[in-house]
Amino acid sequence: MKNLSLNKKLAGIALLLGFFAIFLGSPYKGSFYNINSKELALITGNAVDHVKVDELADWIIQGKSDYRIIDLRTEKEFAEYHIPGAENIPMQTLDKADLMKNEKIILYSEGGIHSAQGWMILKAKDFKGVYILFGGLEEWNEKILFPKIPENATPEQLAAFEKIKEVSKFFGGTPQTGSTADVKDKPKVQAPKLEAPTTTPGTTSEPKKKKEGC
Repeated sequence: MKNLSLNKKLAGIALLLGFFAIFLGSPYKGSFYNINSKELALITGNAVDHVKVDELADWIIQGKSDYRIIDLRTEKEFAEYHIPGAENIPMQTLDKADLMKNEKIILYSEGGIHSAQGWMILKAKDFKGVYILFGGLEEWNEKILFPKIPENATPEQLAAFEKIKEVSKFFGGTPQTGSTADVKDKPKVQAPKLEAPTTTPGTTSEPKKKKEGC
């Protein structure tokens, strides 16, 4: 399982969840959902309904407000750290959440299991604009909060790392350079500040403020 790509892992998870949703119904409400397992695996495997972490980070920095970020973890986990702007709707309450079917909704959990299941539940209820944060909070930690400079990095990779360093600092993260990139078993979340700085990376002006309720 560790050798599989994230797409293949999510596709496998989607197939299993689709199977259980069809034959056993929702574990939270006791209702049944009609799921097209083949379509589900195709969409999930090809990352059609995914948003990448760097893409989401860019939206947040730019102050875009045409989407909602939903954190499916527990209240305790959410309180310890969450992506700026996220709302906490624990997985077991998603079925009853006050969400509109025409909204652009981005789901995330620690990895991908709960967000894939949440995506499936909302899709089965005819939500049109539901997306999974690719790799979940684990990917956010690895690529946004604690990015690492590649070993023997090329000039292009060095330039890319300089850019992501600024993004990481914007979100209160710690870019991993030199010896820090080799440290193992560091906490997966080091609880950086939840409030982002008031300046956009690479500029001295204030970014566009997000609208209330997004």
